[in-house]
Amino acid sequence: MPQLDGKVALVTGGSRGIGAAIALRLAQEGADVALTYVSAADKAQEVVKSIEALGRKGLALQADSADPTAVVESVERAAGEFGRIDILVNNAGIFPYGPIGDVTLEEIDRTLAIHVRAVFLSTQAALRHMGEGGRIISIGSCWANRVPVPDVTLYAMSKSALIGFTKGLAHDVAPQGITANIVDPGPTVTDMNPDGTEEAEEERQRTAAKKLGAGADTAGAVAFLAGPDAQWITGTSLAVDGGYAA
Repeated sequence: MPQLDGKVALVTGGSRGIGAAIALRLAQEGADVALTYVSAADKAQEVVKSIEALGRKGLALQADSADPTAVVESVERAAGEFGRIDILVNNAGIFPYGPIGDVTLEEIDRTLAIHVRAVFLSTQAALRHMGEGGRIISIGSCWANRVPVPDVTLYAMSKSALIGFTKGLAHDVAPQGITANIVDPGPTVTDMNPDGTEEAEEERQRTAAKKLGAGADTAGAVAFLAGPDAQWITGTSLAVDGGYAA
């Protein structure tokens, strides 16, 4: 029997890249999966079709994680459709990049809204529909602990906030038998970070493995933390980075 058979998952930002890989892996493990997307409705529906081809239920929900109302409503709609939420994966993200002096107030607000506020709000909402054995997993970044390059200060700051959030949350939800953890991916090939560029090669060389990761690598870690073998793991960060932070 698949380890997540009968479970219900919600993956934010699940229409592409790492989020899509996570959604599909959880479905392969037996979960019904809802996912949110901002504008790529066609890609979101492709992921849903792939989930359904695995014999699981899929649901795509349009929700901009920068909109607090949309964040909460997406959780409520997913719980209403599937009856509950067992696994919440806070994955939705953006990549602000540039010299600190050029960062605008709008960029700061949007980044923190998506990477920090949305994670808090979606977790808060999901807990109303989550029982014993629940899992809250946030997708952080290798840059939360090590930042060897310039121009990513805002991004690194926003992702490092998840560390404090998760450590505090682990204590808050432990009495309910729920765990909270972070997965910190290293340089990963996605449509936002294609292979073959000068930047990708530089990141490859910073890893101990001298290779870039794939969405499936992060998805595998999420599936482990969502499963029964991780029931005594909480309040921690799991680096899936090829030794980037080693």
